[in-house]
Amino acid sequence: MHFDNTAVCIKIVLFCLITFCNCQNLKCDGNSSDPDVRQCADLLMGQYRCDEPEIDSVTQQARGCKAKTRTVTVSCKPAPGIICYPDKSLRVVSVKPCEFDGEQIGFYQEKPCKWTNGYNFETALLLSVFLGMFGIDRFYLGYPAIGLLKFSTLGFFFLGQLIDVLLIATQTVMPSDGSDYIIDYYGAGLIKLTMNNETIIKLDDL
Repeated sequence: MHFDNTAVCIKIVLFCLITFCNCQNLKCDGNSSDPDVRQCADLLMGQYRCDEPEIDSVTQQARGCKAKTRTVTVSCKPAPGIICYPDKSLRVVSVKPCEFDGEQIGFYQEKPCKWTNGYNFETALLLSVFLGMFGIDRFYLGYPAIGLLKFSTLGFFFLGQLIDVLLIATQTVMPSDGSDYIIDYYGAGLIKLTMNNETIIKLDDL
């Protein structure tokens, strides 16, 4: 049986071109010995812009949000004229830094997002207001023990129902699986502010 080596070689070459080619037409002829040239991921604020995550019409949150890290991957583009080393995941075949025009992806960044798992905020609040004395709100959110206790005591004689309405309305009580509520993207979602390494403190305000 005749084996066509030419066809195999063509397929290998095409695979290599598709896998390792510089598909963004980057100009990668910068000075690699320049100490000021850094990785694109290490650029300072103002030297790049990151795309906004795609919003899922069902969950009203970022599509592809990871449950464990509560982050979503977005592409970031260095500003025009910036010279840096692109991310290795872009498979740019060059040992020299590249110059960007503002429309080419230089690296990827993780942005915080809200992971949802089917629990609607409006549904939970309405259940708490109208059926909270029977514990239906707690059953819905995944707390069957508390729901059964509320059902047996008519919402702790309606006092527990009132407390749960306030807790759900202020988003203090969340679904039992740790997910966030499904709320309109620009709706009444609460964000807890905490300090981290990226927090900027103005000395004039102290």
